[in-house]
Amino acid sequence: MKELNRYHGVVVPMVTPVTKDGDIDTDAVKRIINNFADNHVSALLMGTTGEGNSVSAEQGVKMIEAATQAADGRITIYTGLTGNCISEQMQTAEKFIRAGADVIAATLPCYYALTPEQMYKYYVELADAVTVPLMLYNITITTHMSIPLDVIEKLSHHPNIVGLKDSENDLGRMERALQMFAGRDDFAYFCGCAANSARALALGADGIVPSVGNYLPKIYNDLYVAGVNGDTVLANELQARTIEIGRINTDGLTLGQSLAGLKVIMKMAGLCETYMLPPLTELDGDTVKRIQMQAKEIIM
Repeated sequence: MKELNRYHGVVVPMVTPVTKDGDIDTDAVKRIINNFADNHVSALLMGTTGEGNSVSAEQGVKMIEAATQAADGRITIYTGLTGNCISEQMQTAEKFIRAGADVIAATLPCYYALTPEQMYKYYVELADAVTVPLMLYNITITTHMSIPLDVIEKLSHHPNIVGLKDSENDLGRMERALQMFAGRDDFAYFCGCAANSARALALGADGIVPSVGNYLPKIYNDLYVAGVNGDTVLANELQARTIEIGRINTDGLTLGQSLAGLKVIMKMAGLCETYMLPPLTELDGDTVKRIQMQAKEIIM
């Protein structure tokens, strides 16, 4: 069995449940967090799946407080940090930390294309400023930039930078990254592309970050346990099954629409409502019916 880094396991990029008027649905937050804790998976609040760019700092504080209250120390609460105004990001990070965030996971500011030197400087200044551990968050589909591996390697030696969530769907990059970081006890690698989870674990990844875990946390915890124990047959079987399930709310839809589809399934599971934060919207009736029909057997 792989020796576990302090930061490891399944970290589900949690949806942000909201009420019809756009407020944080704290009762739903607690239901989801309790389901995570019961199935031994942690939570990433306000990442891409959690509509992080649409959540205000005040809403974020409310969500973190509800999540940490429900978690009661049973799981780690990772909290996403996004934005383009660095001074506001610093202030928001401190609000999130006071609300109970265990780890801050920060994406790149993405209005301007950044040089590698600017990426490095941004993360160093952020890591120096925040009072909890910082995780790098690479997600090209939204930032339209890739943090180079040599920049990540330099950052990995900062005493307050504890890991990388890499959501770039590039197997070659993932393999190179794990050659660099697998086995490090001071820097964790989390695979943020759920379809590559089994392969990442076989190569020594510390954790996986699957959105389907919002309503099926157990299957991903089983996949993770199989992967770290070297049971590649079972891990690959579960991987194939999760890829099939994941298509229900992604096929033919944009990223934003797929998040609305995820909430449709979450409502079927009794976890939250389908309301979205602007600019995202709920799905049309025909798409909702298609998702409900395909997900019915899985939820039952």
